[in-house]
Amino acid sequence: MNDLDSLLNMVNSKDLNEKKSWYSSVAQAYHYARPRYPQDLLQHALTLAQLPPHAPILEVGCGPGTATATLASFGLPILALEPSLEACQLAQDNCHTYPNVEIINTTFEEWQPQNRQFAALIASTSFHWLAPETRCQKAAQLLQPDGSLILLWNTPPQPSPEVAQTLQPLYDTYAPSLSPYIPPETHVNFLQQLGQTVLDSGHFKNLQFYQCQGTITYPIDKYLILLSTLSPYIALDPDTRDILFQQMQATLKQHWGNSLSLSSLIAFHVAQVQS
Repeated sequence: MNDLDSLLNMVNSKDLNEKKSWYSSVAQAYHYARPRYPQDLLQHALTLAQLPPHAPILEVGCGPGTATATLASFGLPILALEPSLEACQLAQDNCHTYPNVEIINTTFEEWQPQNRQFAALIASTSFHWLAPETRCQKAAQLLQPDGSLILLWNTPPQPSPEVAQTLQPLYDTYAPSLSPYIPPETHVNFLQQLGQTVLDSGHFKNLQFYQCQGTITYPIDKYLILLSTLSPYIALDPDTRDILFQQMQATLKQHWGNSLSLSSLIAFHVAQVQS
């Protein structure tokens, strides 16, 4: 079992109340350190979905608004749901200049749509947090005829294998269940498996997958803050995590200076609701 399979098992084992507060303690760090979604990639996803102008959008699990503000800049009216109160408040602050955005502190599972339907439902690196037994059915019910499901993915930037090799002894000592490096193909396979679950549900068709790989530079301190927002690190014993990060900071700065060049993978799925 790889790190991503373990992540999915961990997410699926949590009840709704645990999911609501999982990222609350790192909401500010999440907003600061998580990479953004490029505007041209979001535009490409919306174009493939063939959305009409001013089409109403439902975004589920918007976090601190990582994608919401950019989506709103296209002139789309957006209703966004975010279960973490802290992240919801950040998203409201980050989108306050967009009167076409409404952000509600609730879960997708608990939210009552009151007969509202949308041209697209967007999940920004959040689809795997939705209840697997109901997410596709409820998403399909919320979509207008010919509506689209858009799954955005921004996977954690990865250090090079050479950097990971210098960190491996620390992981062996303090976090043997984790790895300092996950190959891009592992992330791609994971995302494609999640996309397949959409088709297998029988509620969607014409699934399209797009990926874009590149590099991004992070200062060492920001990279460690990024790691602190990832679920496997949140799950670590706090004292163990602190020691691991202290040792990582010293090792990285000794061997690699003050910043790292990280590989990035940004992707999306677009699928059309079954008529």
